[in-house]
Amino acid sequence: MKGLSRGLILTLVLTLIAAVGGTWIGARYIYAQQHQPSLHEFVHEELKLNTDQKTRLAALEQDFAVRRRAREAELRAANAELARAIQARHEYSPEVQAAVERFHDAMGELQKETILHVLAMRAILTPEQARQFDARISESLTEQAS
Repeated sequence: MKGLSRGLILTLVLTLIAAVGGTWIGARYIYAQQHQPSLHEFVHEELKLNTDQKTRLAALEQDFAVRRRAREAELRAANAELARAIQARHEYSPEVQAAVERFHDAMGELQKETILHVLAMRAILTPEQARQFDARISESLTEQAS
């Protein structure tokens, strides 16, 4: 009986270890397959920028961060305005419509700022880096449309 219990316990422990190990390995494999580096990671880690490019890119990123925060503040303000307008009348009133339009305008401006930033980053790249960058941008913009 002791031999059977010991064998059963050993089997259960090994099964548990195998299950946990298999789950961990599977999760890491799936994550690796699905995780595509962000554009920021791609530019910094895969394009092998020289020192001058890194300096110029840092300045671009710092400038964009300021502009992005301002646009995001506009989005938050537009959302707050929308919330107030909906709470005031609980209908699609002219105030709600104006708040929605303000939000869309702010979102459009953020998108324009982002596109201008992406184009400014491209301008500091070598022709070969720009080719890789263009392919990555194209892939990013079309992968969700599929």
